[in-house]
Amino acid sequence: MKQRLAIIVAMVAGFAGTGAYITFLAPHRQPAALWDGLKAGNTENGRRLFFAGGCASCHAAPDAKGEARLVLTGGLALKTPFGTFHVPNISPDDTAGIGNWTLAEFGDAVTRGIGRHGENLYPAFPYASYSRMTPQDVADLFAYLKTLPKSSHVAPPHELPFPFNQRWLLTGWKFLYLNDKPRVMLASSDPLVLKGQYLVEGPGHCGECHTPRDAFGGLKTDEWLAGGPNPEGEGRIPDITPGSKAIGGWSKEDIVNYLQTGFTPDFDSVGGSMVEVQQNMAELPKADLEAIAAYLKAIPAK
Repeated sequence: MKQRLAIIVAMVAGFAGTGAYITFLAPHRQPAALWDGLKAGNTENGRRLFFAGGCASCHAAPDAKGEARLVLTGGLALKTPFGTFHVPNISPDDTAGIGNWTLAEFGDAVTRGIGRHGENLYPAFPYASYSRMTPQDVADLFAYLKTLPKSSHVAPPHELPFPFNQRWLLTGWKFLYLNDKPRVMLASSDPLVLKGQYLVEGPGHCGECHTPRDAFGGLKTDEWLAGGPNPEGEGRIPDITPGSKAIGGWSKEDIVNYLQTGFTPDFDSVGGSMVEVQQNMAELPKADLEAIAAYLKAIPAK
């Protein structure tokens, strides 16, 4: 009898602990007032953010070219040490995509990693970076996505082994790694550098590849942009801090030219997964590229 009672007490304590864990550690939805009163979405700025965020690189069909990259049909398989993630459809289709989502639902997904039905989203979707986006920029991006072609394609479910298929565990991951604080403290208060910080640390999510990760998949921010293993498992992503072998000797103008044209100062060309990133960056105004270059020259060297 005592043994049975002890088991019941342990089970109750376990359920209570799990409930407290989910309730108190989980990031809650943004306040509804955050999205109320925003200006109507500016699709021109939304297009800029679309390319800064590289949305097509993941959400367009694999190997899509030209205008087909604007059909955000999903389906790309992202292979990681935690399993394979299948990128969803975010076209404005009402059923397969986000056509009947509200701005608040979209904003919670982008900045809090919370799905439409309250579920935790996996950080293969880089909301840990997008959390730094301003509400108006999120609204502008949402407005632009609504102008793109619809697709009825439905991506297959993720292929994740236990325990990574347990979304509730992401509550703890978010507690450790999800915030909207700057990734690095800068000595410069130059508005151009701060603009670059926003683009790189926020919508550009450059650190998601260029910063090494710990055993739980969180970014090692003390090694910010210092390079590391490719998160998709093949090769290594270079260090892009000042003083690095990759771009440490480049001038700001060299960085801008590379992002515009894909050519390095010694006339080598962009390669690997950076090809699509550079193509996206080339769509940005030159002033944005200059801000990114200024930031990359201002961050601490590793």
